[in-house]
Amino acid sequence: MIKKNATVIEEYVFQNQKYNNYSEKDIEEKLIEVLKNESYEHLKIKSEIELIKNLRNKIEKLNNFLFTDNEWKIFFTEILANPNNGIIEKTKIIQEDYKQVVKLDNGNFKNINLIDKKNLYNNCLQVINQYSNKTENHSSRYDVTLLVNGFPLVHIELKKRGVSIKEAFNQIGRYQNESFFAGAGLFEYIQIFVISNEIRTKYYSNTTRKDKSHNYSKSFAFTSYWTDKNNNIINNIFDFAKSFFNKNTILNIITKYCVLTSENMLLVMRPYQIVASESIINKINFINHNNNFGKKNSGGYIWHTTGSGKTLTSFKTAKLITELDFIEKTIFVVDRKDLDYQTIKEYDKFEKGAANSNNSTAILKKQLESFNSKIIVTTIQKLSNFVKNNKNHVSFNKNIVFIFDECHRSQFGKMHLELTSNFKKYCLFGFTGTPIFANNINNKNDYYLKTTEEVFGEKLHSYTIADAIKDQNVLPFKVDFVNTIKQKNEALNSNFYNVDKESAFLNSKRIKNITEYIIKNFDKKTYKSYNYKKITESNDSKIKVLNGFNSILAVSSINAAKKYYSEFKNQLKTAKNKLKVALIYSYSVNEEENDGILYEENNESVSELDYNSKQFLENAIKDYNNLFNTNFDTSSDKFNNYYKDLSIRVKNKEIDILIVVNMFLTGFDSPTLNTLWIDKNLKSHGLIQAFSRTNRILNSIKQFGNIVCFRNLEKETNDAIKMFGNDNNLEYVLLKKFDDYYNGFTKSNGERVQGFVEIANQLLENFSLSNEWNLSNKEKNSFIKIFGKYLKIKNILKTYDEFENKEILTVEQDQEYCGKYIDLREELILNKNQFENKEISDNITFEIELLKNIEINIEYILFLIKNNINDLDNLNFKKQLNNAISSSMNLRTKKELINLFIIENSKINNNFIEWKTFINNKKEFDLKKIINTYGLKEDETRTFLKNSFEYRYIKKIGTDLDKIMPRISRFSNENYYVKKTKIIKELENYFYNYFDI
Repeated sequence: MIKKNATVIEEYVFQNQKYNNYSEKDIEEKLIEVLKNESYEHLKIKSEIELIKNLRNKIEKLNNFLFTDNEWKIFFTEILANPNNGIIEKTKIIQEDYKQVVKLDNGNFKNINLIDKKNLYNNCLQVINQYSNKTENHSSRYDVTLLVNGFPLVHIELKKRGVSIKEAFNQIGRYQNESFFAGAGLFEYIQIFVISNEIRTKYYSNTTRKDKSHNYSKSFAFTSYWTDKNNNIINNIFDFAKSFFNKNTILNIITKYCVLTSENMLLVMRPYQIVASESIINKINFINHNNNFGKKNSGGYIWHTTGSGKTLTSFKTAKLITELDFIEKTIFVVDRKDLDYQTIKEYDKFEKGAANSNNSTAILKKQLESFNSKIIVTTIQKLSNFVKNNKNHVSFNKNIVFIFDECHRSQFGKMHLELTSNFKKYCLFGFTGTPIFANNINNKNDYYLKTTEEVFGEKLHSYTIADAIKDQNVLPFKVDFVNTIKQKNEALNSNFYNVDKESAFLNSKRIKNITEYIIKNFDKKTYKSYNYKKITESNDSKIKVLNGFNSILAVSSINAAKKYYSEFKNQLKTAKNKLKVALIYSYSVNEEENDGILYEENNESVSELDYNSKQFLENAIKDYNNLFNTNFDTSSDKFNNYYKDLSIRVKNKEIDILIVVNMFLTGFDSPTLNTLWIDKNLKSHGLIQAFSRTNRILNSIKQFGNIVCFRNLEKETNDAIKMFGNDNNLEYVLLKKFDDYYNGFTKSNGERVQGFVEIANQLLENFSLSNEWNLSNKEKNSFIKIFGKYLKIKNILKTYDEFENKEILTVEQDQEYCGKYIDLREELILNKNQFENKEISDNITFEIELLKNIEINIEYILFLIKNNINDLDNLNFKKQLNNAISSSMNLRTKKELINLFIIENSKINNNFIEWKTFINNKKEFDLKKIINTYGLKEDETRTFLKNSFEYRYIKKIGTDLDKIMPRISRFSNENYYVKKTKIIKELENYFYNYFDI
């Protein structure tokens, strides 16, 4: 179905070529030759004057128009190089405002195209290399840059083989910080970056590093591989160039398959998303050409695994469909009204007002009759009501495209027959992460339940969970099976399902033991000691600091949910770990789903619950109201608002454990959620859907979705992965057993992977802590690599129950190595010029997130002090204390404070209270000193610092900082900017001294 001029190539056949030991220069030269063969003109531009001259020439050629010098000067300085425009504004010019108006010298106005998005081959492609850009403080030389009509729109950063492409990623980050804005700022027009070390290549957008607070973040996880239609990765830079930089492909990507969201994030679609979108568009064109609307084969389905960006794919597809003049409406159909709300929210992120939602059938009817509503988002329930109540409606004869979200749900029922028997000229497409095949239909005796192919037609494209994990677009799963039944009742944990055994699973002692296990292991499984920043889901989009991740407990029935909630309430009264637990369930026809398939709960049907279940839920919601000062109950509207509020609080990690039966196990996405506790039967698509709640990418600490099964689901897990992945993909989808990570293992390709024991012993043997720590650059480089491996594998092992008491390093050794690791990082930052062109700068990647996961906090330090209160001057204690402080990136800035506290509090009774008193007094003393020394405005300074601690960074630019500055007379000898720099430095020191304590 893909045309010959498709954006993504049909098939990539890797040529098993012999690699030469190319230098960066060799790779660059060979890449330019490949680009010249792809019809790029190679320019030897080295200065901005030449770059601007070429830009003018190409814009004139594209528009068949010659500027006068005055016209060009105004056009260039006021529009193209406006000093008030940054990356976002320039991205808007390329993506949205690519037609600009210029006022001519004769007073007339003329439209000027910057890119021809309709006739791609009218655009000119050129390549430059080793372009030099300078600012007052920095000088940068860029590897390879692609020009489109003279604009630098794609930049390629190259490293030699053996060097991590993360270094290229970091290099581009430095360019963005230091020099892209230099001169006329033309390099801020770059839309796409490509990074490669010849044998591994990835791409990403110009805003990948930016979060909503406009801070650069290490978002390497959001870089993408380029593939063929069958999801085979094209890693070699020269093969990548022949496909990705093909004129049709790169211009399609820039002009058609980028989305600048309403939040100013540029999203570049991944190859599987592009293939899916083009497959649907091609199929619609084919249907129209053959006048084949409303037939059995008038559509198809897209199998893209959960978490792979289906909403973006559907949005872009819907937008492209609106460009087809023979299609009157595109209707995106979701399954519940909360998903209607979520989808509109997502669509609004992509483009404000692009889609019309509706909260009643009457509004849906108006939208179907309106010429303006091109894209409509509605629920299956509203669409069903519309069809029933509007026989022979005019829209039944319109050319309409239906796109069904998660098409394995209730669309397989009577509604599908109603829709296809009333609408006469439809195209029907479905998206699903878990298709229904003949062997996983919920109930084969139900006439209305059919396979995905029977309902929608042929499969147009697939991107399985194994593909997504290999591409690092979602995380693999770590599955633990915790035996909860004694050996004499082993049949209860076996691989068959039996209604009668539910009573054993609901045994009060068993539920008590499982609850105890969850409370005891919660911190370990969810990385409670780790803290990070996240944008909240609420409308104010504030930055919150979160500790670790959160979880869902999925249980077999409402009765089980009630028992677990009561047990958690009881145990948490005396538990040290004060977890926030919430409960939700609603009526389901198939409440006791003992066959392992997830049946739909209807979140609108609380009224159909039996009296005891409804009353229990009412009391649980009262607990929630008391916790969050809300006012929900089980009445219809308030329960739905409870559902939405609970969704947001889970996403914001305000809930630690959410107890559910079936709700939240399909269609709910939260990157903060990393653990699923399971005490229910799951199999097939139900199992994959439930597991997939945990595997959204967030940061380098969250390396897998953590699944803890209190029933034996091993066979069901393996069978489901085989069904919804490719052959032989268990090694990609599931993490290894504990012993593999602890002692090492061999991959299927014969590659040996070091285990924890080997890596830890390597540290002890090669970098003895008893020796003088005086390393050469080469030894420093080696230590950084080995300790990085140690941090990575320990991060995985920490969640295994078997890891307890199996550390190789002592606590003191671990802390001392970590301190040395951080010392080297700080040394490199302070003296980076010293290391240029030496071994240590070639391949340096510090695991910053993993460093932040070190379980050292002020409570630990105070515990050490209290336990050694009579030996505070002892050299061994001082070394132990110093190692502990130095191993924490947060505490090492507070070393002076801690030592001062020890001196002033040599006799400690309750050291935490005394610490807080000491800190509060010292914090106030230091703040007044800064205010008085620099004459700052007191109220404004306190507000500024309060906001800084809340947002966790010092804002160095903007009016907030100017408001705290004292007035400086124009006759003063003091330079305003010199003083401002000093004040920023003082405030930064104050901030780092006192934040997180």
